[in-house]
Amino acid sequence: MLQPSRLPAAAGLPLALLAGMAIPAQSRVNGELGAALDDSLGAALVNFGMGLAVMILVSVLLPRGRAGFGQILPALRERRFPRIYILAGVIGAWFVLTQTLTIAILGVAVFTVATVAGQTLTGLVVDRMGIGPGGKKALTLMRVVGAVLTILAVAWAVSPKITGGGGTGDWLLAVLLPLSAGMAMSFQQAMNGTTGMHYGSPITATLLNFVAGFAALLVLWLVKVAVSGTGNALPDTWWYYLGGPLGCIFIGVGALLVRTLGVLLTSLGLIGGQLTGSLLLDLVFPAPGSTVVAATVFGTALTLAAIVVATLPWNMPGVRPLRRRARR
Repeated sequence: MLQPSRLPAAAGLPLALLAGMAIPAQSRVNGELGAALDDSLGAALVNFGMGLAVMILVSVLLPRGRAGFGQILPALRERRFPRIYILAGVIGAWFVLTQTLTIAILGVAVFTVATVAGQTLTGLVVDRMGIGPGGKKALTLMRVVGAVLTILAVAWAVSPKITGGGGTGDWLLAVLLPLSAGMAMSFQQAMNGTTGMHYGSPITATLLNFVAGFAALLVLWLVKVAVSGTGNALPDTWWYYLGGPLGCIFIGVGALLVRTLGVLLTSLGLIGGQLTGSLLLDLVFPAPGSTVVAATVFGTALTLAAIVVATLPWNMPGVRPLRRRARR
């Protein structure tokens, strides 16, 4: 079996930040595509179809991808991991679908808070249970403080957009969808990290993510077409089709990093990248009506500080792990 490379945390966290920047760009692209098609489910299907095409090409062209592909059947036959892990892509499909379904109702701000809250909380749980390839990680005070600070920082960063919206009654129920997607994403990253380790490459784990996600969305879309017909024709705007390739970056880097950083730190790094990317988008390519205020800038800075806090060792002066007191 191939041995996937491991990156030190000093290199892994910046890489997670860069990969996280793909998500706000993907949200913008998918939102525009969904509006052009007048079909949120169709937009999610196109997103996964483009991502699948990219990953097939990468898997064929790169030696690492071909070698990893050859490990799929042996890994399943030898039960190197629970077979249900190959369905991790269904979680990704659910995330993209909730993205296209609720962005128009919630806005990117509330959507971000909901997914971050779910992802951060379950990141602690997944690490504690040892589901990821890095095994169990202690529930230290620094990790808990970092997770709580991240949620508060994200809420602060997007607070102007939340308070500037309408009444909460319009989105209280809808917010449960991205919350559930965020909670599931930590499990997806753990599953991808584990399968990528046994395939010997995150390329193969990412490929199978898009296979499973595309298949699930295709079934749902065919049912939708049978009931209510198709939406508009595919638009000519080329950048509407970048959502899938951006998802490849996000999923592939996440699968690579969870073995080294663990699920929580990988999630926090990706979250920091999401906020930074959103800030850069609003500054460089602002959407109509979007503004950048002090809370957005300082909230993003606090998120990055929270990630640093979560990486600090528990055995600092005055800090103890969260476990039972040792017997005297």
